[in-house]
Amino acid sequence: MKREIKTTNDGSKTLFINDLNENYHSHHGALQEAEHVFIKNGLNLVNDCEINILELGFGTGLNVLVTINEYLKTDKNHVINYFSLEKYPINESEVKDLAYFEHFDNPEFKNIYQKIHLADWEKPVEIISGFNLKKIECDFFDLKNINLPEINLVYFDCFGARVQPDLWEKPLFELVADKMAINGLLTTYSSKGSVRRILQELNFQVEKKQGPPGKREMINAIKL
Repeated sequence: MKREIKTTNDGSKTLFINDLNENYHSHHGALQEAEHVFIKNGLNLVNDCEINILELGFGTGLNVLVTINEYLKTDKNHVINYFSLEKYPINESEVKDLAYFEHFDNPEFKNIYQKIHLADWEKPVEIISGFNLKKIECDFFDLKNINLPEINLVYFDCFGARVQPDLWEKPLFELVADKMAINGLLTTYSSKGSVRRILQELNFQVEKKQGPPGKREMINAIKL
């Protein structure tokens, strides 16, 4: 798939897929979307001493970076194990041009950003003390064959239903739910009524939340 770099309204960059007419992030702001959906309405709502995060999908690595940024603000007396699935990894040139580390004050973030993207696929890597990343190159539907610990937090960040409707239907959500711990949280930028109904059918408590800039609503769902 041919991709090009675009700058979003908050100054952070995203990738645009020409064939699908689809951005990896909101054109209103890639960074602010990630922080609102996956940190404010995700990570900050989970209080486990060991947090196992499952991300669909890794994409540009921005969600990993904002998660590490938030982790560094804490007393770091907990551990994060971050598992990220991706079928179409981005290339070295795209990593360089996206340069997300430039949006963070921490001078170590350039090294952290590079370490995230240089981490071998299929192998757990300690990015910083207490934060472990395992990138897995696969189709999302291969999730059923992947051995994971019980997941406390899911970043459901698939491409939109307009271009990949099968990723927003019951079979994939069932696979995700099977990997989650009771009281685990799934957070996503989507607010589709069909998604809410699917999650409720799978015994999730679903709540509509205020969406990121440019989007009225999003979804949080707790596995009961």
